[in-house]
Amino acid sequence: MFSYYLKLAWLSCKRTWGMTLLMVCAIGLGIGASMTTITVNYLMSANPIPHKSEQLYFVQLDAWQPNDSFNDDGDAPTQLTYRDATYLWQAQKAKRQSIQSGMSAVIEPADKEVLPFMVQGRANSADFFPMFDVPFLYGSGWDHQADLKKERVIVINAELNERLFGGKDSTGQTVRMAGEDYKITGVIDRWNPKPKFYDISTGAFNDVEEVFVPFSLITEQKFSRSGNTNCWKPTESGFQAFLDSECIWVQLWVELPTAQDKEAYFSFMNAYAKEQHQYGRFARTDNNKLRDVMQWLEYAEVVSDDASMMMAMSLMFLLVCLLNTLGLLLAKFLGKAAEIGVRQALGASRNDLFIQHLIESGCIGLAGGLLGLILALLGLEAIKVMYGDWIRDLAQLDFTLVAMAISLAVVSALLAGLYPTWRACQVQPSVQLKSQ
Repeated sequence: MFSYYLKLAWLSCKRTWGMTLLMVCAIGLGIGASMTTITVNYLMSANPIPHKSEQLYFVQLDAWQPNDSFNDDGDAPTQLTYRDATYLWQAQKAKRQSIQSGMSAVIEPADKEVLPFMVQGRANSADFFPMFDVPFLYGSGWDHQADLKKERVIVINAELNERLFGGKDSTGQTVRMAGEDYKITGVIDRWNPKPKFYDISTGAFNDVEEVFVPFSLITEQKFSRSGNTNCWKPTESGFQAFLDSECIWVQLWVELPTAQDKEAYFSFMNAYAKEQHQYGRFARTDNNKLRDVMQWLEYAEVVSDDASMMMAMSLMFLLVCLLNTLGLLLAKFLGKAAEIGVRQALGASRNDLFIQHLIESGCIGLAGGLLGLILALLGLEAIKVMYGDWIRDLAQLDFTLVAMAISLAVVSALLAGLYPTWRACQVQPSVQLKSQ
């Protein structure tokens, strides 16, 4: 029977092709607009490390000035001072801990004919790589001793490895950066989590850094720091004075596998804050925070209000399109009253007619969904042109989103077709046969 109903739907759509085309276009426009914004919002709010996001915590300590909070919400600053971050890191109270900050430096290629070039990098501790499950193409990260001894080691990404070494295994080779040689311990495979959860201070959707070096080298001033720095208190001249200052510019992540681990670490943080309060710091000792990955991304509003508003507006536009489709379906099905009356007189039940017309609505929805996918792809390409490279990994459809688009179109068309189908099935066959 299903194939028979499909044939009837095809004949009906073919007979009223103009009205059918209008309905397909209406559904397609609604699906295209809504799926464009849903795709961007879905990928912006995706869990970048789902298997352990509830075990990784971003550390916030409130060492901000006594007379004013860091922001309007009264929450703790989003970064730490150097002295606080290094104390917590050196205490080794978590399973793993990564102290980090952005950096940049100039690389001098071995080929003298190739000009030196600037790279963006990350100064981090050894635990960064196993904490965030960084995949390696060759080698691995460095160990904790390399952090303590301030060894000149480096991890590079696959793109830089291709540029400098033609993609070959470069572990053990050296890279000359900022005037000194750094030994390569590993080459990161293609890895570009979105959002870039481990550091959103300069952009949640920026690409992963090209080089990674021990954070302990930052005190040697071997390269330039990059990222946000906020100070509430004047600093004395000299880099050591800056390190000892109340300026916040360092991030700290910790891995705490269990709820007990989290509770113990939070108690350790608060005890440290109370101890510092005795020395005239930490005016708000109870304002410290431990947020897991998704809590941190939500707090940092990675998905902007504008993006959420655009998605809401596009869904409202889809609703308008469906209301128009409902009106067209009502006109189409009621226009078939004579045909419906004859079929009832020949023995077709109302249930059969109801299923037949719902299948016809579903076919129209499927066609609208396919058109909507094409329009969504065009919309995503337009977004790439408008907003640049940073959104290229977000502006694309995957299998889940394609399935969502088709399902949304078919279900929407079925819902829109319920009332017109019900009205069509109320036709009295005796009235229609008499009128013929």
